[in-house]
Formats: sequence, C-alpha cells, structure tokens
Amino acid sequence: MSTAAASLAEAGTLRAVLNYVAPTTDRLRTYAYDPPGGEPRSNIVPDPREVPIRDVRPIAEEATLDGHGFGVVRHHSSVPGYENEAEIREAVYPEATRLLQEVTGADRVHVFDHTLRRRVPGQEDRCGGLRQPVTRVHVDQTGRSGPQRVRDLLPAEADALLRGRVQIINVWRPIRGPVLDAPLAVADARSVPFSDLIPSDLIYPDRIGETYSVRYNPAHRWFYMPAMRPDEVLLLKCFDSATDGRARFAPHTAFIDPTAPADAPPRESIEVRALVFHDP
Repeated sequence: MSTAAASLAEAGTLRAVLNYVAPTTDRLRTYAYDPPGGEPRSNIVPDPREVPIRDVRPIAEEATLDGHGFGVVRHHSSVPGYENEAEIREAVYPEATRLLQEVTGADRVHVFDHTLRRRVPGQEDRCGGLRQPVTRVHVDQTGRSGPQRVRDLLPAEADALLRGRVQIINVWRPIRGPVLDAPLAVADARSVPFSDLIPSDLIYPDRIGETYSVRYNPAHRWFYMPAMRPDEVLLLKCFDSATDGRARFAPHTAFIDPTAPADAPPRESIEVRALVFHDP
C-alpha cells in the first residue's frame, strides 16, 4: 500500500467510482416509464470518476443542513421492516415530521411520499416495479422544480407558503443493516459550485419534473457512512428557497464500495420526502 493510500485508510477514506454526467449541448432527459417510439430511457451519458469518499462519522456532530446540505441523526423507528405501506404512512410519516421539525425548527412539515429501494444486481431502476439505488450523481429538485412541488401538492396554499422559506428534505435510512452494498454518498454542498448543476428533465406520463445532474469537479468533497445501521439517518437537502448563503442543494448517489465483501447482502433502504415550511 502506498503512503498516500495508507493515509486515506487511516483517515477513514476510500476511493470509489461515482458516475457524473458527461458534457453535452443537449437538454438532458430521463423517462420514468417505458418511453414511446423506441426512444432510449435516458440520453444521459455517464462520466465515471474515481474520487475520495470520507467517513462522515468524525464530522457528524458538526454537519448541518444549512452548512453542508446534509445532517446525520440517530433515530429509532417504531416500524420494523417497512413491509406494510399503510403502516409506513400512518407511523413513519409522523415520525419523519417530528424529526424534521426538531432538527429544522420548521413551522410546518408536509411529508409527501416515500421510496423503498431493494437492490437487485444487474436490474435497472423502475424495471419490474422495484426501485434500485440510483448510481448517478444527482439532486432530486432544482430551483424551478422545488417551488413547483409546492404548487402541485398544496395548490390552495401554495402562494402563501411560497412567501416564506421552503425546503425539500429527504430522510434516508437503511431498512436492514449494516449497509455494505451500494451505500449512499453525499457531497458537501459548499464544495459544489452552482455551475456544476445541470438541469435535467424527468418525464412522467402526466408531468415533467426537473432534477440536477452534476458535472465532475475535483473540488467536490464526498462523504458516506460505513456500515450504516437502521438507527442512523441521513438528512439530505434537495431544495432550499433561501438564497442567503445557506446550502441549497446536496448532490448524492449510491456507489459500489470496492472494500465490500463479495457476499454482502443487497442494500435495502427507505427515503421519506418532505416539504419543510418556515413562516415569513
């Protein structure tokens, strides 16, 4: 092992490949369903780059949503296994609401959906009804689509709510642990210039959403939680209407950990998404 590699290992850092987006002049787009007319599901061309990814635990207490774009909290859920959809909505949604109110001091939290992911090696995301870990660097919302989510989900109140500060935050945790297969990496938002975020269409049968793909920049600082447990939660900021210097968008991606054992069980996780409102 080289001196540099030994230093990385001592610092709790590994090197792994993350899939950025290759430069293009085309408008990027991905279909969330089988596209019409034999079109490819996506025109995004990956730009794989090997980068250092640091263990987040040494900075967990100082990492904040407004400073870094992500936070780490310990939280026990009352729902084991997440097998029952009704139970998720009846128990997990209120848990996420209380957690986000406590962490952010929000006046109101509206949990609007969740996604269960169970990795099947070799299977594409959204095929066969199973959601797979997303192995592409991205942000779930953009400066345009964030406010639109408020208008879509709470149309009668949208104008009033958008006069205050609005965030969209994901509450991400393993279903079973420790996670050794396809862990989640998140970038320190302070290390990602806005110019590295590329608006990309996400096309549904009834609407077109917008996400950010991300171009490579060696200045990006990446973190992950080795052997993450179900009582460890990552909070990911996907949008913030505040433009006063606080973190607004936290790029993230699943990745293949080169140090994981060959027989590591496939990753299973849940992410709960919420609109977080602060009165004007």
